[in-house]
Amino acid sequence: MSADLIDQPASAAATGHDTAKNGNDAARHGHDTAKNGNDAARHGHDTAGRQTGTSDQLAADEIHAIRERIDAIDQALIDLWLERSHLSQQVGRTRMASGGTRLVLSREREIVERFREALGPDGTQVALLLLRAGRGPL
Repeated sequence: MSADLIDQPASAAATGHDTAKNGNDAARHGHDTAKNGNDAARHGHDTAGRQTGTSDQLAADEIHAIRERIDAIDQALIDLWLERSHLSQQVGRTRMASGGTRLVLSREREIVERFREALGPDGTQVALLLLRAGRGPL
């Protein structure tokens, strides 16, 4: 569904649906307009218009609070990713400037194994992405 459709009013008249012909009334779709009070709530938006996937305002508020924490964690991960990448690049420059090798494969294997043990198979992929960000593609 396009963003334009999500943001449009959801009443039958506003969307051009003939509820008698199409059967697309709120009751047939489990929407209680008296309970929810507005089209946004009927379609899983909270009163501020954020998509939550629920019409229950208490649940929508809880989802919003949890998502704020998720967003903060995401930003921390991004910040740490960038810091780690810069540090890894600094290590590589320092090693190569002193006549060392571009890569230390035993170190990379340790990192991959640490992530795999902590996160399972997906950890391997995360570690490989981190290593690539720090050293660039091979």
